[in-house]
This record gives sequence, C-alpha cells and structure tokens, in this order.
Amino acid sequence: MRYSYTPRGVCPMNISFELDGDTVSNIQFTGGCNGNLKAIAKLVDGWTVEQIEEKLRGNTCGRKPTSCADQLAIAVRAAKDAQAKA
Repeated sequence: MRYSYTPRGVCPMNISFELDGDTVSNIQFTGGCNGNLKAIAKLVDGWTVEQIEEKLRGNTCGRKPTSCADQLAIAVRAAKDAQAKA
C-alpha cells in the first residue's frame, strides 16, 4: 500500500513510499536536496521498518533536532502502526 507523510522541520514537503508488510520500497521525497534524498531512497529500498528506524532514527541536520532521514524513519513507523490498526 502507498503511504504519504508530511515531514516536520525539514525541507521536503512530502515523503511517499510503499509498505508491503514490513518492507519499504519506492520511496520518493518531494522537495529538499534532490541528490541526497534520491541516494537515501535507493540505499534503504527493500529494508524493513525496523532496519530504517535502527539506522536513520535520531539523525539530525545541522542545528535542527531532526533530518530528512529521521523524518523517513518516523514516516515508516507511522505507516506500520496505521497498517496494524487496520
């Protein structure tokens, strides 16, 4: 199923991805640092929610308390939790 998330405190306006069970794929960021975000999306494609959280959750950007990678980890967890409730 395709999910969409509006990140907070970072440049991208939207993060969308597919979630099949626990596997995340087809990640797309709208806005932000295009090259870096494409690289993140390619690197974690096919990872589980837990793997993404383990590696990316808590990463910061400069003086910000979050980052695009951190927001992706938050987004996939929110989608996984929503999926479990459905």
